[in-house]
Amino acid sequence: MNNPEVTMHVFRSCKGFQAHQKAVEAAGIAIELALKVPAPLRNLGDQLIRSVSSVAANLAEGHGRAGKDRAYHFRVALGSAKEADTHLRVLLAAGAVDPVHTSRALRLLDDVRAMIWRLLHPRT
Repeated sequence: MNNPEVTMHVFRSCKGFQAHQKAVEAAGIAIELALKVPAPLRNLGDQLIRSVSSVAANLAEGHGRAGKDRAYHFRVALGSAKEADTHLRVLLAAGAVDPVHTSRALRLLDDVRAMIWRLLHPRT
């Protein structure tokens, strides 16, 4: 049987990676909101869950990669953050989610998008 401590040679922890931490926090809030969406809008809630979890997952995966592969995952995370933002705004406009918690998730997603932009476009 493989011992995970022996077979996993290098693991870059996301600890201290602020974009990932904020993405996870935004995902927690958004998923909690999505789970309370009324039945007629449940499909949109499911899409919100997928997009917001994709942000954190792609940041984590990109954090462990290098070069073009790293940038690819950050670009996917940026697109998913924009998608999650739109789903939250639509649900908010429909009156299906709590405005206070939604605004907190939207602020976090805005921060995450700004951080990803800087990761993709470092200052020279």
